[in-house]
Amino acid sequence: MRARRSCLAVPGSNPRFLEKARGLAADEVFLDLEDSVAPGAKEDARRNVVDALREGGWTAGTVVVRVNDLTTQWTYRDVIEVVEAAGDRLDCVMLPKVAGASHVVWLDTLLGQIERATGLPEGGIGIEAQIEDARGLVHVDDIAGSSPRLETLVFGPADFMASIGMRTLVVGEQPPGYDEGDAYHYTLMRILMAARAHDLQAVDGPYLQIRDLDGFRKVARRSAALGFDGKWVLHPSQIDAANEVFSPTQKDYDHAELILDAYEHYTTVEKRGAVMLGDEMIDEASRKMALVVAAKGRAAGLSRTTVFTP
Repeated sequence: MRARRSCLAVPGSNPRFLEKARGLAADEVFLDLEDSVAPGAKEDARRNVVDALREGGWTAGTVVVRVNDLTTQWTYRDVIEVVEAAGDRLDCVMLPKVAGASHVVWLDTLLGQIERATGLPEGGIGIEAQIEDARGLVHVDDIAGSSPRLETLVFGPADFMASIGMRTLVVGEQPPGYDEGDAYHYTLMRILMAARAHDLQAVDGPYLQIRDLDGFRKVARRSAALGFDGKWVLHPSQIDAANEVFSPTQKDYDHAELILDAYEHYTTVEKRGAVMLGDEMIDEASRKMALVVAAKGRAAGLSRTTVFTP
């Protein structure tokens, strides 16, 4: 699994932003050809994105291009031109507004054709699918199982809120009048369950109030607490906050590694299935929970500060 704590959106139509994003510390950078690019700038944006990919030098561990959605006239050219020219520099293609499994199957098929035609490793380019409307959410289980290339389900809150008629203009905030609970809980959990059932990652969408870092952290903590792997960031100022929120604390990471070491020792050396680690009983379920936290800590680059002693 790739680290996706912070996924930075970069407009493909802005060469200055593309250049600046090259050295930023986001886990993922996605070069956008869709909503952040005006219709008249689509073709120029494609060329900018290809040039940026070919130049390389990205600090981000994962480099993605978001193409236009499948109902537009631009999508097939987006995929063909970008992948033929720079597929060897590309980790994933993000497909927005996915409404059913057939959308992902289409992209999978086209990617395979281009890979075979250009000599790229077949299946080497992954897919990220954005869930952005009611149809996509209703069919999210089918979408999650639609392609072995699929790596991530991404929540697109703004389009989703519009598609269901949610009465608010502030993306990510609770709609006025919804005084109890969380209006997004069902949607986030629905996406998360589909992702985990198919061993995929789940990424929360953007928070548009880019100067409100406290608000960003509050919204990010909500999806991180549920188990999401990361969140979109729209501005460099949000990157550190996202990386912090979606990483375990040093204390939790150390504790998870201790659980794994202790469980391995007691089950293999002493042949016991349930034991004590200090005042805490640990068993197979504890091991599974610790694996999640330890994996996220390792992906975040944390180093252990404790050593297990039987």
